[in-house]
Amino acid sequence: MEEPDAARPPSRLVRLLSALFYGTCSFLIVLVNKALLTTYGFPSPIVLGIGQMATTIMILYVSKLNKIIHFPDFDKKIPGKLFPLPLLYVGNHISGLSSTSKLSLPMFTVLRKFTIPLTLLLEAIILGKQYSLNIVLSVLVIVLGAFIAAGSDLAFNLEGYIFVFLNDIFTAANGVYTKQKMDPKELGKYGVLFYNACFMIIPTVIISVSTGDFQQATEFSHWKNVLFIIQFLLSCLLGFLLMYSTVLCSYYNSALTTAVVGAIKHGRWFKILLFNTEQPVKT
Repeated sequence: MEEPDAARPPSRLVRLLSALFYGTCSFLIVLVNKALLTTYGFPSPIVLGIGQMATTIMILYVSKLNKIIHFPDFDKKIPGKLFPLPLLYVGNHISGLSSTSKLSLPMFTVLRKFTIPLTLLLEAIILGKQYSLNIVLSVLVIVLGAFIAAGSDLAFNLEGYIFVFLNDIFTAANGVYTKQKMDPKELGKYGVLFYNACFMIIPTVIISVSTGDFQQATEFSHWKNVLFIIQFLLSCLLGFLLMYSTVLCSYYNSALTTAVVGAIKHGRWFKILLFNTEQPVKT
C-alpha cells in the first residue's frame, strides 16, 4: 500500500495545517513536561523520553497490524537506510539537556536560532535545495532579531556555548536527514518514525540504567498520585504526536519550515511566562 499523498504535491492548506499541528504539539508538550519535571519534580527526563519512544513504537506497530498504516517489515537493510538518524537524535537529546542548564534564558534563545541558518545550509549541501534571496534574507533577519532581543544578557559561558551549538547542529542535521529518509519508496514517514524509535530506545534504556537515572525514576514518590500518572501518560502521548507532527511537517514542507516553526517554542515571551509560573507540588 503506497502512501496516498506521495504521488501529488501537497496543497497550501495541507502544508499550513501540518506546520500548525507541529507548532501546537511543540507548545503543549513543553507545558506538560515542565509540569512533570518542575512542578512535580520528576527526576528523570530520560525515562520520560523512553516512555514517549515506547508509546510511539506501540501505536505505530498496532496501527500496522490493523492495516491502518503501512511501512516495510524489518530486514538487514533497514539500519543502513535509517543511518544516521538515531545517532543524531541521541546527540540532539544529550546536547539539548546539557545546554539548557548552563546558559541564561536569553542567550539560549539567541543561540538556538542558529538552527535555522544551519538547516538552510545543510538542505543546500545534502538535499541540493535552493532558496530565493528573500528567504535567505528573512533567515538572517530572524537571527539578527534574536541577537537584538538578548543583547542585554550576553554572559560568556564557553561550555554552554559549545553544547548549544552542538545542539543546533544535531537539530538541523536531524531535520534534513529526516526529510531525506522519508522517500515513500524506501521507509516512508511511518517507517522513519517506527524504526528510529526502535533503534533509539535500546541505547537510551542502557544509559538510563547505567547512570542510576532509571532507579531514581522508579523510586519517585508521586507514582501513586493519579494526576501525576495522567500527566505522565499525556506526555508519552504528546511525545508520539510531536515525533509524528515533526515528520509530517518536514514531509509536506521543508526541513527549514520545521526549524522555523520549532524555534517559536524557544520564544522569549513563552519561556518567561513558563518559568515565572512554576509552583512546586508539596510532598
